[in-house]
Amino acid sequence: MYLIFRCGCGRVLYAKEGVKTRKCVCGKTLKVKERRIFRKVETREEASLAVQEMQDEIYGNTDFHLASDIKR
Repeated sequence: MYLIFRCGCGRVLYAKEGVKTRKCVCGKTLKVKERRIFRKVETREEASLAVQEMQDEIYGNTDFHLASDIKR
């Protein structure tokens, strides 16, 4: 089981159930137990997809592009 939650910076993260802390890319170390859990999913793949969906809802299109595909 994986837990989906947010950091104070706004980034959506996931952690395996039972993990005590998770470090965000912003540098904060979060205590998973103290975070509000938005969703629970069974697999890592589902967790990754859930994070992508939530990030897209919050910030809009979050697709990555190759540098060669960006038009100048």
